[in-house]
Amino acid sequence: MDVLLIVLIVVLVGGVITFAAIALLGRRRDEVKERLDRYTESGVALSVDVPVERAPPLAERVDKALARRGFAENIRTQLARANLKLTATEFLVATVVCVVLFGGGIYVLRRDAVMALLAGVLGFFAPRWYVSYLQGKRLKAFNEQLGDTINLLVNSIRSGYSVLQAMETVAHEMGPPIAEEFDRVVREVQLGLSVETALDNMLRRVDSEDLDLMITAIKVQREVGGNLAEVLDAISFTIRERVRIQGEIRALTAMGRASGYLISFLPIALTIFIYLVNPSFIMQLVENTCGWIMIGVAVLGIGDQEFWLKATDDSGDVITQPQTAISSSAVYLGFTS
Repeated sequence: MDVLLIVLIVVLVGGVITFAAIALLGRRRDEVKERLDRYTESGVALSVDVPVERAPPLAERVDKALARRGFAENIRTQLARANLKLTATEFLVATVVCVVLFGGGIYVLRRDAVMALLAGVLGFFAPRWYVSYLQGKRLKAFNEQLGDTINLLVNSIRSGYSVLQAMETVAHEMGPPIAEEFDRVVREVQLGLSVETALDNMLRRVDSEDLDLMITAIKVQREVGGNLAEVLDAISFTIRERVRIQGEIRALTAMGRASGYLISFLPIALTIFIYLVNPSFIMQLVENTCGWIMIGVAVLGIGDQEFWLKATDDSGDVITQPQTAISSSAVYLGFTS
């Protein structure tokens, strides 16, 4: 027990140090951002003599090594969409810490290797779920503001403003998160990027189909000309109608979606409960071939249900597949009982 306590203390101390390092790196990036803000606000171009604090050598080397990996680029994109000021290295370190803390903590408390393994798997996915949650929350808020934002752009352009000046108006008048994104576009243009590149960068950070439509209209107008205000006005009307219809459909399917999620997670919750109460009873599932087959059928059924739930959230179609999860849950629960 003494050895386990020592291991737990080491893991906890390591986790605290890791998160402290992540917070320190984030603060350094905020200081750099503040320095850049002073130049962009005053309209002064950056000089090569401006001192910029860099990350520690070890973290910098790891970041450079990961930069050549495709999965690191995907991690950076996901973090940017969640508006998290973390590098790919810091996110991977946080994932490792969560795995060790979850798995090690459960093993120390219960001395159960199976539960520790499950907790470690949960710790591995926990940061990804958190990032996904932040992405969804931010994207929803962005899309809700986009209709009013396009109207503001249209009114500004009709008043004689340029596209960049209209975007600056949006950055000042609208609230986050859309004001933050347009402010970043304006600053990137002030630092030398083209409007098209800055807009593409914003689209990479915000995976919105409506935003893609707006950016495409702006880019086409800048290349071939035309009445941008009328085009954006039509886009704004389309977005507003789609948001209204999607809201009505989600209200009509709320009960079906809630039932689907409940039925999907019921076998998992019941399995954990039975394992905590009587481990030998539930272990029969993994001690013979028939048990593994039944687990596989249940997992496939629940996965199919989650796929249809996600498809419903994306498209707004009415849910017609809860019976899939019901049947798989019935098979699974019947075997465990």
